[in-house]
Amino acid sequence: MGLFKNIFSSEKKETLDKGLEKSKTNFFSKLSKAVAGKSKVDDDVLDDLEEILVTSDVGVKTTIKIIERIENRVARDKYLGTDELNQILREEIAGLLSETNVGEATDFEIPKDKKPYVMMVVGVNGVGKTTTIGKLAYQLKKKGLKVVLGAADTFRAAAIDQLQVWADRVDIPIIKQDMGSDPASVAFDTLQSGVNQDADVIIIDTAGRLHNKVNLMNELTKVKRVMQKVIDDAPHDVLLVLDGSTGQNAFEQAKQFTAATEVTSLAVTKLDGTAKGGVVIGISDQFKIPVKYIGVGEGIEDLQVFNKYEFVDSFFK
Repeated sequence: MGLFKNIFSSEKKETLDKGLEKSKTNFFSKLSKAVAGKSKVDDDVLDDLEEILVTSDVGVKTTIKIIERIENRVARDKYLGTDELNQILREEIAGLLSETNVGEATDFEIPKDKKPYVMMVVGVNGVGKTTTIGKLAYQLKKKGLKVVLGAADTFRAAAIDQLQVWADRVDIPIIKQDMGSDPASVAFDTLQSGVNQDADVIIIDTAGRLHNKVNLMNELTKVKRVMQKVIDDAPHDVLLVLDGSTGQNAFEQAKQFTAATEVTSLAVTKLDGTAKGGVVIGISDQFKIPVKYIGVGEGIEDLQVFNKYEFVDSFFK
């Protein structure tokens, strides 16, 4: 199918294939049992498929959409063999994601009309937020962009230390204050420093506490307001990092954060260590927010720009 053209290098596609191996194996072992001894896609097969998609963390709403698309296909074509089901799933899920998640990037890129381009990164502790920032900074620097980091997660000394480790590893400047400092103050200093250094990109790490949504909302609103004293339309991107290995909990975190602040893009991490890769399909469909990046390994190169066609191709190949 023309949709599934290879836009990644073969090495990156291989990493994606490997990263989704557990999810794919889990899904197809269930699917093989569901269609064993059956030659056509009938109501029983569709019922089993619905259960498989839900238990693969695709999500109930997205699963219903996928089943409806396949039912329409069965009604139109009159007969669909179970041997065609894999290809049909690829086509219908890619088609579904095309309707809801348009305008995705194909490379690590930032708008050229914003300098510096300011990203605020949000997410609960433990989802891989700081690691994602470090890997993203590496990719952007590799493209020749000047990047500055801001350690505005001041509630944990470990968060500041971890971001410092990444800044040293990637060899880029970091602005930080002591633990317990005002996060908005760190953000303000980082933007001022980024402007003075003629930076292309500024990435601000923020605290990931969800125990009180009102406090989170107030804190993030304050950080934004203070940043706008330096750059009036900052931040240009609010990136929410979700841990793909938590399955449906990632959906819940997305709901909580999108209620607390305006999230403009998503990153889904840790897909290589889980059988819950289907969560990316559900998140892509359910939230009208583009999935921009996915984490498919521990290496510094293993943060990839998300492409729905490549993802579906790797998942169902």
